[in-house]
Amino acid sequence: MNAALPASFTRLAWANLGAQSAEQLSLAATPIVAVLALGAGPGEIGFLAAVQTVPFLLLSIPLGIAADRTSRRGLMIAAESLRALALLALVAVVAAGWLSIGVLALLGFIGAVGTVGFSVAAPALVPSLVPRQALTRANGRLELARSAAFAAGPALGGALVAWAGAPAAFILATMLSGAAIAMLARIAEPSRPAAVARHPWAELREGGRLVWREPLLRPVLLTAVIWNISWFVLQAAYVPYAVRWLGLSASGVGVTLAAMGAGMVAGALLAPAVLRRIRFGAAVMVGPALSVIASTAMVATLRWPTGALAGIAFFLFGIGPILWTITSTTLRQTMTPGPMLGRVSAIFLTVNAGARPVGAALGGAIGAAWGEAACLQVALAGFVVQAGLIAASRIRRLEALPAPAYSTPS
Repeated sequence: MNAALPASFTRLAWANLGAQSAEQLSLAATPIVAVLALGAGPGEIGFLAAVQTVPFLLLSIPLGIAADRTSRRGLMIAAESLRALALLALVAVVAAGWLSIGVLALLGFIGAVGTVGFSVAAPALVPSLVPRQALTRANGRLELARSAAFAAGPALGGALVAWAGAPAAFILATMLSGAAIAMLARIAEPSRPAAVARHPWAELREGGRLVWREPLLRPVLLTAVIWNISWFVLQAAYVPYAVRWLGLSASGVGVTLAAMGAGMVAGALLAPAVLRRIRFGAAVMVGPALSVIASTAMVATLRWPTGALAGIAFFLFGIGPILWTITSTTLRQTMTPGPMLGRVSAIFLTVNAGARPVGAALGGAIGAAWGEAACLQVALAGFVVQAGLIAASRIRRLEALPAPAYSTPS
């Protein structure tokens, strides 16, 4: 029988649910409002999406270093407060009739800064709140909240805008963000030794050296990079492919994409059973292997062009990455010294974020030169490489979560 997770972690889990739900609601409502209220087209929507990714590239490292120097709970409260203020400003702007693409972009950027701060601090805080043997279960709980928000947020955001107008979606998102702040304020964060003041570049170098030299961390980073590139190659081609080759309507495309959210929830719910029944190294392998199967199913639509097969592929794409995130995050938390958790999390976040535009650009170039079918095939090749890379590492042979490589206090 698993012991209950500590009360402080439970509060973190509820805060995570509120923060993730607020983010997904606003991400879903913003482009809908831009189209309906401002007549925005693909160019403007793409601009809004691009602006919201910039903080991940620019600020993950500085905020990760801050997470190692200061209170991680305090950083999360500040980050979520920034998101809440951006959402509140959106409500005011919509109500006052001052809405514009520039204002949406600015407030979206500010909200994304809050997301980055929350994202680097949360995994760094978890190991100080739960015992080592409960890390996998705790990470699974956080991923279940993220999956639920990802699955429900877009539908709820669209429904609120349609039924009650744009302010309703942003008001609910603000309330959820405020609830997250209230939960974070009640977390009892264990004290940490004061960090020795050093040049930020020296701290970053130290974190990068650990990730690259540690044989159980380097393959995780490289696998994640190749996965993200492959995924965005596929994403660049899927919508035009689904319309032109599979003959799907706009709603049909939406249904196939929504299958990924359902898969994410299923993956988070299945994770505890998977981790109980197979050894840890095999559990880490499940996510990359499922991505190969999912991509194979997508390529199979070239032979059997049905939306159902595409939906199955996206469902598997939802299950696999969630299992991967839970297991790889637990491994990273175990192998990283407590005082370095913030910057190591930031390195992973920055590298993954940087891989996404590379994959999108590569997918666009391949699609323009050889068509959408080539993108599907190149993506499959990439998913095979990432699965082979992690299979060739020492991780595959792990019987259980390895003993911490470092005994540095957190």
